[in-house]
Parts: sequence; structure tokens; C-alpha cells
Amino acid sequence: MAIKGLEIRDISATRYAALGISKVPRMTKLIDLSTCIGCKACEVACMEWNDLPMDETYRAAGGYQTIPDLAHNFWNLIKFNEVDNGNGLLWTMAKHQCMHCENPGCLRACPAPGAIVQYTNGIVDFVQENCIGCQFCVTGCPFNVPRISPKNQKVYKCTLCSDRVAAGLEPACIKACPTGCLQFGTKEQLLEYGRHRVRELRSRGFKDAAIYDPPGVMGTHVIYVVPYGNHPEVYGLPADPRIPALVSLWKGPLKTIGSTIMLGGVTAALLHYLTYGPMEVKPDTDVKKQR
Repeated sequence: MAIKGLEIRDISATRYAALGISKVPRMTKLIDLSTCIGCKACEVACMEWNDLPMDETYRAAGGYQTIPDLAHNFWNLIKFNEVDNGNGLLWTMAKHQCMHCENPGCLRACPAPGAIVQYTNGIVDFVQENCIGCQFCVTGCPFNVPRISPKNQKVYKCTLCSDRVAAGLEPACIKACPTGCLQFGTKEQLLEYGRHRVRELRSRGFKDAAIYDPPGVMGTHVIYVVPYGNHPEVYGLPADPRIPALVSLWKGPLKTIGSTIMLGGVTAALLHYLTYGPMEVKPDTDVKKQR
């Protein structure tokens, strides 16, 4: 479903017009949690394509998850969750990675110009060369995704294979999925497909099936078909993710107030200079006394 010839880094209107595309499509990944089998093929494909070094794995007691969490060198994780839903034990599997929010908290929190970019097609990417290692993006992400490398103090996460998408290819994880759990295309295409899957699931008894596309971040470019849509937490997904209030406050009113105070200080200094002129240092008689 990827659009052939799509360029991300060159977004000139004339180039897209030459490709017969009137506007840049908003690209999205869909994860159908009703068909995920936890095979981890997507994990391996992500590691191989991005040439990420692998750490030693282990099986935690009582579970099947061999990697405990995302890491600076592990951007794509299948989480296994065992939850008592009141009717018995519910065993869920869910793919976790950067959600590529329409309103990215990481981007809003980042103070380093060019360290985090959002392409016109919706993909949110990190540019490590410009990263200053402040970790504000970690604070700003409502999904707890970015991870800092202990070696270079730079932050890393899933790029939605922006390099592959720029060449008209689908992300590596989607290429490797054997069940059709993962789909890639425009947001419009996948919302339509997701609604179709929700209707199918509801007809099979999953009355609360839904599409997970949280409005608190103005939607995401990684969306889910969730059989238990009324409780996304059982899949490790936050029920109502939002950019932390501190980030919104810092980049909103506090930034305006700080800029106003700084402008006021500069204005006051300029007025003082125009009114009284430059300060002149006169010979200090106290210096002679000290001699």
C-alpha cells in the first residue's frame, strides 16, 4: 500500500506534481491486535534493517517476553500482557514503538533546533547529529518511547523506516509480518480498513472492538485495531495519552512570559541608554588613598 516514488525529504510541490500527487499523503501503520501471533518477526526485521546491535536476551520468570522494554538499540517490541479481566485470564500481545503523533510531545519539548523533525507525511524522526542529550523528549512523550544511549548520550527511537518510505517501500517490520497484522498506507486508507476490521470483530462477539487513534495527541500515524477497545491498558496502551502539562506550560505561557520579560529588560536597558547616555568611569580618588 506504500506509494511508489514518495519522497519525504524533498517536499516541493513541483516534484509531487510530477509524480501525479496533488498533496503529500499522510502515511500510517496499522496494527491489528486480533491477528498478532507474537512471532517477533517485526522485531528481527527492525534490528536487521537499522543495523542495531543486539543485547543478550533472557526469558523472565513466568513470561514469554525476552526483552523487558524498548532500548536505544531496540526500537520495536512485542509486549506480552497477562491480565485478569474479571472473566478469567486474558493473554494479550501488542507491538510497541514510536506512535508518530500528529502533535508530537517529544518535538514540542525539544530545545535543540533540528534534533527532532516531523516530515510532511507525518513521520517523526530524530536527527542524532543535532541532539544535545537533554532528554526533554523523554519527558514530553506520553507513550514513554525515546531511549538514550549510554555511549553517546543521544536519544533514539523508531523512525517508521523513513529511509525506506522515501524510496517507495513499506517499513521493514511490515514487510516481515506473516499474518497481515501490520498494514501500511495513507491514514484515510487505513482508517477505512480499520473500521472494516472493527465491524468484523464486533460480529464475532468483541462488542467493544475499536480503533486506537488517541485524540489527546491529535491522532497518531501508528494506529491499532483493538478487540478490547474499552480497555486499551490490557495491551499496554495508555487510555488517554496527552502531552504532559509541564511541557505545554513550558512551551506555552511560560515561554511567552519569559520572552516578554527578556524583551522588557532589553527595552529598559535601551531607554536608559538613550536617556542618560553611556556610563562614564571617573578617576577614583579612593585608588589614590589606597596607594
